[in-house]
Parts: sequence; C-alpha cells; structure tokens
Amino acid sequence: MNLVSLISDLLWNNVLIFLLILGGIWFTVKLSFIQVANFRHMFTLVKPTEKATRTGISPFQALMTSLAARVGTGNLAGVAIAISLGGPGAIFWMWLIALLGMATGYAESLLGQLYKVKDANGEYRGGPAYYIRLGLKLPRLASFFSLLIFIGYGFVFSSVQANTIAEAVNNSLGVSNNITGIFIVLIAGIILIGGMKSIANSVSVLVPIMGISYLVVALSICAINFEQLPNIILLIVKSAFGLEEATSGLLGAAIINGIKRGLYSNEAGAGTVPHAAACASPNPRHPATQGFVQMFGVFLDTIVVCTATAMIILLAGTPDEGVTGIRLTQFALEFHFGAYGRDYILVAICLFSFTSIVANFVYAESNLHLIRFDNPLRKQIFILLFLYMTFWGATSSLPEVWKLADLSLGLTTLINISVLLLLTPTIIAVTQDYKRQIKLCKIPHFTEKDKSDLVQGRLGKGIW
Repeated sequence: MNLVSLISDLLWNNVLIFLLILGGIWFTVKLSFIQVANFRHMFTLVKPTEKATRTGISPFQALMTSLAARVGTGNLAGVAIAISLGGPGAIFWMWLIALLGMATGYAESLLGQLYKVKDANGEYRGGPAYYIRLGLKLPRLASFFSLLIFIGYGFVFSSVQANTIAEAVNNSLGVSNNITGIFIVLIAGIILIGGMKSIANSVSVLVPIMGISYLVVALSICAINFEQLPNIILLIVKSAFGLEEATSGLLGAAIINGIKRGLYSNEAGAGTVPHAAACASPNPRHPATQGFVQMFGVFLDTIVVCTATAMIILLAGTPDEGVTGIRLTQFALEFHFGAYGRDYILVAICLFSFTSIVANFVYAESNLHLIRFDNPLRKQIFILLFLYMTFWGATSSLPEVWKLADLSLGLTTLINISVLLLLTPTIIAVTQDYKRQIKLCKIPHFTEKDKSDLVQGRLGKGIW
C-alpha cells in the first residue's frame, strides 16, 4: 500500500495535473476554441425528448449517465476542500480548468462514439480501450486499459460510493451500515439486471431531479443574499490572483487546489465519459454530436454545480476552525436552512453517490466485450460480484481502497491523454467534417464509405 500511495501521489501531484492542463490547451487551440465558438450550438444538441433506439440509448440518456458518475461527492466535498485549502480563489481556477476541460471532453467523447462497436446483444459499446485497439492498433494496451477500468469501476469505485452513503446514513440516522448496504444492493440489483436501457432510464430521471433540486436550493440562497453576490464574485477573482490581503498567502494553494479539484470533478481526459458517449445513437448521426453533448456535461458539472456549492459555502460566512470537506458544506446548509439543511445534504449525498454506483457499472460493463466476458452467464456473474463489492464497501473502512481508486484513475488518465494526443489528426478531421456540413446548411451525417480517409486505423464493422 505504501508503493500504491507513492505512485498515486506521483501521478496526481506531479504528472497528471500538468498533462491534463496541457491537453486542455492543446485541444482548445487545435479545435479553434470550440468550447467558445460553438457554445450556443452545444445547447441545441441536448434534447431530453429523444428516445433510445434498438441498438443505443439516446444522447440525453448518455449525458445523464455521464453526469451520474461526474456529479457526486466531489461536487459537495471537493469544492469545500478546495476553498478550505486554497481560499475562495480556488473557485476561479476550477472555472478555468473546466473551460479547458470542455475541449478535452469533446475530443475523447467524439472518439468514443467514432470507434464504438456492437456487443453480443447488438448494443453499442465503446471507450478508450476501443479507440486504442481500432484507432492506434495497440491491442495489448487496449486490454490493459480495459482491465484497469474493469477493476476500478467494477469493484473499487462502487465500494467507495457505497461507503459514503452508509457512513452518512449512520452518522445522521444511526442506521447500521449492514442494513444500508443491503438496501443499496437491492435497489441497484433491480436496476442493473434490467440492462443498459434500464440504467439509462433510471439515471435520466434521478440525475435531473437531484441536479435541479440542488440548483434550486443554491439559487434560493443566492436570491436571499442577492446584495452580497457582487462582493463574493469580486472576492473569488481577487483571491485567485493574490490581490485579497486575507488570502494573499494562498495564491499557490488556490491555483493547485482549484485545478486539482476541478479535474477530479469533471473527469475530462480521465477516459471514463467516452464509455457513456459510445452507448448513444447520436442525432444528427455524426460522431461529433456526442462530443458536443458531453462537452456540455463538463460545463454543467463544474461551471454550474460546483459554482452552486461554492456560493452556498461562501455566503454562509466563516465556520469554526477545522470544519472542512463535506462537513463544511453541511455547516453552510445548516447556516442557511437550519435542520432542514442537514437533512437535505444527507439526501443529496445518498442520491449523488447511488447514481455514481450505477454509472460506474456502465463504465465497467462497456469493457466486458473487449475481454470476452459479455455472454449472458459471465455477465450475471459480473453483476453478482459488483453487488457483493458494493455491499462490502458499505460495511468496511476504506482508506486503502481510496488509494487503489486514485491509482486506477491515475493510470487510466495517463494512458487516455497520451492516446488522445496521438489521435489528434482524426479528432480535427472529423470535427472539420461536421462543421463543413453545418456551413453548407446540411444535417451532419457520417458514413464509413465516404469518410474513411478522415480516420486513423479502422472503424467497428457495420457501425457507420
């Protein structure tokens, strides 16, 4: 575990933070500032009314699935940690890294959609392992990546989220972790056994409910304290550059913690979101469509939800010394709403963490096809193992599992960013093809026969 901790710290504190920033800048420039130039267009592609097809879920369901994994305890506790360690200025750097991450998120989701395949049930599956195997023709690296995702999201991360729910319920209501664990497993089992479309239908209901309710709470607090908002925003900007006397010594901490927590929150470049993006039947039928839809996901996660948490905390004033993490967010909501705030944060933690468990299953299951584990019997075995690890996580103390989770995510991020850079020519060519058709007032359409010269490697059979 000492070795695991050493490698994980080396990756996240030294290598990945710079690689992800450089990747964001690289794709922002190479794609002509796509997150700014196509900001309005991005919104037009998010259509909640679209239905799933026989082979894939709808783009909106894919967005909700990715948000189910993104929007979690990091948005509640991560923002609080950033403010505790780096001051209000950390929020500015979270905004900046999210803007850069929108370009990276676009690039990886485009590739996830482009290089997807059909599994044994005829449903779409994809992700970094697929564009590594098909785009770069590196099957061994693809298998290694699949194994990391399979272990990390199939077993480790579900345990962490279940533990978060169980501890929160135990601390607030005194309910045994065993009882909570059984309850989580029963609900999750019903959803997971129904397959990908059952999962997509569930998260497309739960995620909007929890997201909208959280934003309503944040907006209510902002409305009540409207006269303080200009000063809060000014405080964030001034603190970000060390211009606020009280936080001038936190300039470096503000930058580091804002960037780190922003990267943890929106997952842009981590190689996780392409799994959800690949499952969709895009409309218009072009790989770039899901790139824009998932770019919107990065915006929602960090610019919207994390900002909501920041406002809740900063408008609550200064807490007692030593109050940080989820306790700081809880303190802020109790300050604004009393006991109702404490109860609400418990419900929010449970919903955010539960939807993350379900989305983690999607990411792991997307790689079953690659490691030849997607026949009916093996898939049922995987579901049982997944649910067992979820129960184990609810009833265990998990400091060591957190270290394994960080290492797994660190390795997948390192591989994914490197692969994205190597596949840059394809990302640019497919994006330009989409934009060219838009300029000609055409509905963008992509077919392998006409566009094969735009892509590196080969595409999945019978997809485009």
